[in-house]
Amino acid sequence: MTLLNRQLCLDSRPQGVPNANNVRLRSAPLRRPGPGQVLLQNLYLSMDPAIRGWMSDKPSYMPPIALGDPVRSSTLGRVVESRHPDFQVGDIVVGLAANGWEDFSLTAGERLDRIEPDPRFPLSHYLSVFSAVGLTPYFGVLDIGKPKPGETMLVSAAAGAVGSLAGQIAKIEGCRTVGLVGSDEKCRWIVEELGYDFAINYKTCRNLTHAIAEACPAGVDIYFDNVGGEVLDAALLNMNNVGRVVFCGAIAQYNTEQPVPGPFNYWQILARSLTVRGFISPEFKDRFGEGIAQMSDWIADGRLVFTEDMVEGLENTLEAFSRLFTGANRGKLMVKVRDPSEPAPTLEEIRNAAEQPAHV
Repeated sequence: MTLLNRQLCLDSRPQGVPNANNVRLRSAPLRRPGPGQVLLQNLYLSMDPAIRGWMSDKPSYMPPIALGDPVRSSTLGRVVESRHPDFQVGDIVVGLAANGWEDFSLTAGERLDRIEPDPRFPLSHYLSVFSAVGLTPYFGVLDIGKPKPGETMLVSAAAGAVGSLAGQIAKIEGCRTVGLVGSDEKCRWIVEELGYDFAINYKTCRNLTHAIAEACPAGVDIYFDNVGGEVLDAALLNMNNVGRVVFCGAIAQYNTEQPVPGPFNYWQILARSLTVRGFISPEFKDRFGEGIAQMSDWIADGRLVFTEDMVEGLENTLEAFSRLFTGANRGKLMVKVRDPSEPAPTLEEIRNAAEQPAHV
């Protein structure tokens, strides 16, 4: 078997949705681990809107991806060679924003987390519902939204990976839930299968502010914001006094290169004594075990439904990623690079591959 490390590398900064002119496939020799490093064979890649922000040179909570480097991503993989005392060959590990769109990633051990898979769940769950994608809505709803029985929570991008879980968690806590989605089919899905009380197709409603008011006659107590922009403006006009805005994402402006006007209705934060709180999941990293345990119980007893939208093949990663910005995905979008049942490469194969020249 000839080992190649195929890598999808950032060739230029995108203008809008990234395309094949921005991200190019190349093959490179394997690099073997130095002291404290681990070589992973990636099995699954996480498709996250935040990656689009890292492709630009705008300020963010992480530095931009350097031109020529593999596109940064969270991945789940298995250890094929280790020079870190905490990891052994065969361990299954997750790297949150630590690896790349590639067959193999060389990573510092302190940036990885070893998992002990529960046979009740697919291995891919440890990069989705039991990783940042699931723990983001878990802590966002419970710790920041602070839901109370009888309150109303509005969720944007409610059919996406985070939104689909946020509404269900609020429902478990006794809230009435309303979701904003981009198609009638998604409206039916989040109500009939996920248990949302009501859904709004923001693409076809004539006036989003009025549509939210009709769906939330008692007002909105919690707005879980994955979108920003005009949707945030409409939500602010429907918030109750001392309501909470959980700021999780701003997908509406990830592909916009021109300045985006701030919320026109920003003054509602003052007028209605709102609390607006932004966060990212690593803030709660020391409590991930708590979240995984609770989410596992909810899934096992059927109280939480989770969907993975899986695309096969590293070569299809860029096309899969673009679906995040067209609304074509439902649930957590992922790329399966390799079947976990396939044998891992041997150390001899890795050593031989590391001695081969690169191929562009």
